[in-house]
Amino acid sequence: MKIYTGDRTIDGIQVLVDGKPLDARTDLKALSKNGFEWSYEGPEPAQLAFALLVDHLGDAKRAEALHEVFMREIVANFDNSWQLTSADIDADLAVLAR
Repeated sequence: MKIYTGDRTIDGIQVLVDGKPLDARTDLKALSKNGFEWSYEGPEPAQLAFALLVDHLGDAKRAEALHEVFMREIVANFDNSWQLTSADIDADLAVLAR
């Protein structure tokens, strides 16, 4: 099971998957030139939502279809430091599918 973590400090934003930097996947969809952020909406949280979903699902088309609602309903609720597991993402996606 993968573990995703994020931390916002005075030094900036860090998003990791299993302890390694999460690829923004701008090669598949460039929503932001400024990296990641977590807030209600905008290009940076959209890029984070997309990258999380691509990494988790392994399916860019499905990630593209789901990233906006995932951004608004999940990413928008992250604190300065957060953690998600693969199981958490599956559970969140199941709730969003209802």
